[in-house]
Parts: sequence; C-alpha cells; structure tokens
Amino acid sequence: MQTSSPARPTALLPHTFGSLIISLGFLAANLTQLGAAVAADSPTPPVTAAALGVTTNSLRGHIEALASDAFEGRLPGSPGEERTVDYLVRQFQALGLEPGNPDGTYLQAVPLVGFTAAPRIGFALPEGRWEPGFPKDCVVWSRHYEPEVRVTNSEVVFVGYGVVAPEYGWDDYKEVDVRGKTILMLVNDPQVPDPRDSQKLDDRFFKGRAMTYYGRWTYKYEIATAKGAAAALVIHETGPAGYPWAVVVGSNSRENFDLQTADRNRGRVPVEGWVTLESAQKLVRAAGRDWAALKQAAVRPDFRPVSLGSRADFTITNTLREVASRNVIARREGSDPKLKNEYVIYTAHWDHLGRNPKLEGDQIFNGAVDNASGTAGLLELARAFSHLQPKRTVLFLSVTAEEKGLLGAKYYAAHPLYPLAQTVANLNMDSLNVWGRTRDVSIVGHGQTTMEETVTALLGARGRVLIPEDEPEKGLFYRSDHFEFAKQGVPALYLKGGIDYLGRPAGYGRQIHEQYTQNDYHKVTDEIKPDWDLTGAVEDLELLLQVGNQLSQGGEWPRWQAGSEFRARREEMLRGAGARLTQP
Repeated sequence: MQTSSPARPTALLPHTFGSLIISLGFLAANLTQLGAAVAADSPTPPVTAAALGVTTNSLRGHIEALASDAFEGRLPGSPGEERTVDYLVRQFQALGLEPGNPDGTYLQAVPLVGFTAAPRIGFALPEGRWEPGFPKDCVVWSRHYEPEVRVTNSEVVFVGYGVVAPEYGWDDYKEVDVRGKTILMLVNDPQVPDPRDSQKLDDRFFKGRAMTYYGRWTYKYEIATAKGAAAALVIHETGPAGYPWAVVVGSNSRENFDLQTADRNRGRVPVEGWVTLESAQKLVRAAGRDWAALKQAAVRPDFRPVSLGSRADFTITNTLREVASRNVIARREGSDPKLKNEYVIYTAHWDHLGRNPKLEGDQIFNGAVDNASGTAGLLELARAFSHLQPKRTVLFLSVTAEEKGLLGAKYYAAHPLYPLAQTVANLNMDSLNVWGRTRDVSIVGHGQTTMEETVTALLGARGRVLIPEDEPEKGLFYRSDHFEFAKQGVPALYLKGGIDYLGRPAGYGRQIHEQYTQNDYHKVTDEIKPDWDLTGAVEDLELLLQVGNQLSQGGEWPRWQAGSEFRARREEMLRGAGARLTQP
C-alpha cells in the first residue's frame, strides 16, 4: 500500500459469489448436523458447535486488522508491535481466556537487540580490487553487539556446501583450517545425483530431494562459527534456496534482531551474509576456476575446500538498540485436576518485516498471508476453545521475531512458562491457505510424529486425504516456530494447505503457490487480495481444532517416529522429568 495514497478502508472485503455459496453450504451442513443431534435428544458434539464460530468473515476481520497499514508491518520494537500486542491481548481478554503467563499477564518479555548494518565490502582479486554493491550483489551483517566489526585480508575459500555430517560420511572441510578465513558455500544440502537415475537425487544422502537442517542458512553460520571462520557467505540460487534474491534483500538488508546474550554474540562468526550467484561466479572466474566443474565436485563426498586466491575485507558499522519485545500467550485451563498440568500449545508468529522508508510508493510489508493469516487462525482457535472444556490445558502463543530467526519461539523454548516435559505437543500455523478448499492437506516434515495418524483419520471422515509435503526441498520444517519446540523434543505438527483445489484445473495449486512466492512473499505486495477465498483456511482450522481437542482430552501422548532426529531428545527429556509417554 502506498503511504501517499488514501488509507485502505477497514471494512471487510466482500466475498465472491462462489465463495459465499460455499460458506453458506458449510454453515448449512453444520447446522443440519446440529439439528439432528438435538432432534435425537443427544448432546451436540462440543467441537462441532465450537467450530461453527470459525467463519470466513471472522477470520478475514482479524487479517484485515493485523495486515492494515495502521500496524505498519508488525516489526518488533516498532509502533506496529505495540498495536499488534495490544490487539492480541484485547482479543484474548474478550474471549474470557486466562492470562497465559503465570505472573498474571498475557505477555512474556523477549529481550532482543536490533542491529542495522552499514557495510563496506571489498575483494582483492588477482585482476584487481572489486567492491560489490550492497544489496545488489551481496547482503552482509554482523551479529556482534559492537558498533564496528572489521575483517581484513581474509583468504576466500570455497567449501562446497559447508556440511559436516558424520552419519552420511560427509565432511566438506576435510580438516582444512579455515580459521580467520572467508568461506563461500552453496545453499541447501549436497545435491548428490542418484547413480541409477541422473534426474533424481540419491536418497541415501541427506534425504534426497527433501532438505535437511544441513541445508539451512542457519546451520551454515553455525558450522562457520564452530570452524572459526571470519566470514561466512552463502551463495544464493533461487531454486535451492526456495525464494528469489529479493527475499534475501527484504529480510536482511535493514534492521535485524537477535536475542540478547551475555557474551554480546562475540562467539559467533563475525560476518554473515549472502552473495548472488553472479557474484560467486565472478570470484571463481577470477581464480581461474570453472564454476560448473567446481559445483559438480561439491556433490561428491571426496570434495576438498578450494582456495580462490582472493582476499576479503569487511567493515560493518552497526546501529544498535535494545528492544523489549513480547510473546503474547493466553490459556484455557484444563478441567481434570491432574491432566490440567499437561499442555497442548498452539503457535503462530505475529511479526513481519515492518516498514522501509527508503522505498518509493508502498513502504509497508503488511504480511497478510505471512503471518496475519496464521495469527488470525490462532485467535479463531482460541475462540473455539473458549466454548470447549479441555481436560489438559491449552495454550495460545503468538511469538515475536520469527522472521528474524524464530527468536520468540527460541526464547520460549529456552525459558518455557510451562515445563516442556509436560508439554504434550505443539501445533503451528504459518501462512494459511487463502485460495479456496482443497481435497488434500500436507504436513511439513511428513513422517515425523504419530499425530499424522490422527490427522489421517480426521481427514478420511471428511473425504479428504493427507499428502506428503509438496516442496520438501525448501526445508520448511526448519523455517517456522515449531522447529524450536522440536529441537527441545516436543512433538510438533505443522499443517499446510493442500494443492488439489476443488473446482480448479490440475496444477492450479502449485501455480498459485509459486506465484505467491515469486510476487508477494516477503514483499510489500503481501496484502489481502480481492480474489481470496478463505473457505479452505476455515476447513483447515477446523481440522487443527479437532486435532488439538483430541490431544486436550487425555490419552496417549504423541510420539516422534522411529528415525526422527528429535526422538532421542524427547526420550531424554521425559526420562529426566520422570514422565511417561502414556498418561491415565
């Protein structure tokens, strides 16, 4: 939305005629079920009655508010945070939900540090000095809480994918000392071709097409830190990264955040960042190397680091500020005297990317899909549970600073308000389906937990199906708040809308998702569109309501499946707490 144009009306956008008919059909069907139950002189199933309160209009109303220009893109530490937090607290209060913090408030303080980098970057190449443009050619920053960070005369070394994975017999460093050096690495996992079919990836390495945590940029910086590098640069390619360069620029070229730490982050690699593919190729050519050959070598286990014969200099001037951000949490107390001390927790991040005054025209990253939609869904589920009586306590947690590294969820997982050993499961929402009803639903991180059995059964009763994740190569399991719970061992479920849309031609789902990623994801254009159809979002929320309600009524705790990387952590946690997998 252009800041110079008239303010957008706050009235709800009208539904299309088709969407209205579908919504009325849902309502009629639910009312028919309700009437049949009453006629039979039997109590109405409480979850069905509660689900009637989740409508396209109520969901759209929350999205309209949260994604409005008045909320300024919901950046932590901005007036947009104040308005967002106030809105969420007022909504929870109006629903009669108890404050989620045991101190009697709806807030959990999350101490952040904001840092805005003004970098100067230079490479001494064999052919002469090159100073790449920021953010055209590269985006770099330092998470050290220092006003200035310098790296000088640092040898540039290509380290392939920068992965050390003993379980796959993989080490891209091969004991090469990269302390004090600038390492250049490919994004995603090593793309090892299948020797039986060159058009596929070998699923014996890094789960084949599905990204593992080794492929995430967060891991790349973590291993660079462990190896003592002076700077870590990830090479951007749209396909393997899962998003275009504009997303890197929009997310990282302005103010970033991190949690406050005692060592002021001095233990991290001093300089982090991304470079464009063209910039990486320039560095490789300057070394007299062939890019294609070097990249092909990187997908072999015998790859060794390659010095590129150039030196890097970075001077990063940081503008720093302390930010007292907040998670917002409400509670629906369990009714069972024993089970109320066990917790089911729904999460959705309230933050987005704020406002960029350097842009001409529209300056506000409204974040309508990402993640006003998920936050609206959280409020609608809270509304539904206010009419239910769970035996276990249900928590509704809207976290801060997801867009800056899952920081609000990370802080909660490190400082839980309720013991994680007594937390039965986490159900996460990040970007709901806003394009209509689907026959299918996908689970990000398919095959991880026994909750999928519950989801499959509930979908089958509605004539729908569960499908594996549609884009596992994007590593979405490691890119939203549930991951911080999973790392601590809490079974996590992250549902995403399906791709088989009712009344749409084959391929429509993939097409609309790709269009959103290319045109709107992390851009100022992520706003409510006139052609949105929230009936699919409502249907998916009803599914999440059913899953959470079942979990809240007692019975067996969900478990990580055999082979999950999080199972051992959960078992260790439960042993330490003396907890059991099956509760009475």
